Amino acid sequence: METITLNAPDTGEEIELYILEQTCINGANYLLVTEEETEDSEAWILKEIRTEENDLIYEFVEDDVEFDAIARVFEEMLEDVGIEK
Repeated sequence: METITLNAPDTGEEIELYILEQTCINGANYLLVTEEETEDSEAWILKEIRTEENDLIYEFVEDDVEFDAIARVFEEMLEDVGIEK
């Protein structure tokens, strides 16, 4: 399973996250990630952002409307591959 390393927003500590799924919606890339490889672990949605310097960063999706819409897409994707939410 592919991983990415980020700095935790609350502590600044480096964390390794496993990418469960990824999708592109309205030109924006989103990742569904977790700290563990198990299906029942807590998951987060990250949005891929390009900076003015063309660097790639990831931000946790915190807007409730955006989060709910993307979460529904990921739920459908996981159901299609047989993973329970």
